[in-house]
Amino acid sequence: MVSDVDLTLEAYADTIVPGVRRWPGDLAVAGVSDTPGAVEAGALELMRWDATGIHGGLDDLAGLADAHASRHAEERGLELEPGVPAFVALPFEGRTALVAQLTSPGHPEREFWILLSLFANMAYDSAAHTHTADAIRAGHPGLLAMGITPPDPDGLWRFERSGYGRELARTHPGTTADGSPA
Repeated sequence: MVSDVDLTLEAYADTIVPGVRRWPGDLAVAGVSDTPGAVEAGALELMRWDATGIHGGLDDLAGLADAHASRHAEERGLELEPGVPAFVALPFEGRTALVAQLTSPGHPEREFWILLSLFANMAYDSAAHTHTADAIRAGHPGLLAMGITPPDPDGLWRFERSGYGRELARTHPGTTADGSPA
């Protein structure tokens, strides 16, 4: 069973990088995209990773997001589904409008919401919480969408031709076979 906090955090991440629903009735992912988004890319895992520095405050952020969503819905006369966290219950358009408000200049909590948004993007764009080769092998949606190629069988990336169309420097004669400097 997924906690209300996790549902809210996933719904927030899905608002930043929308994805396809993972299953029928998926509450957190609104399903406004035909391809996987931040949630499938591991946004919740990245946010909960202790290296982020935000993991300890996520319960509070989810509570704030739900409180803001309740006010947002009330101000607009929207009825939210009972028993579902308020942010999750907002229609996608309501989620995006609320996130735009929370991240706008002058909002007193702006830095928190921008930080949470950055982690949703980071999960999709770089799989920062996973070794890149492992993420590619697992079919990470963001890395695949960007066309990141898998490494060679030894786990290293090599390219047949240089990115600038020419070799930029010769390999140092003391460089070992695994690429380490002498």
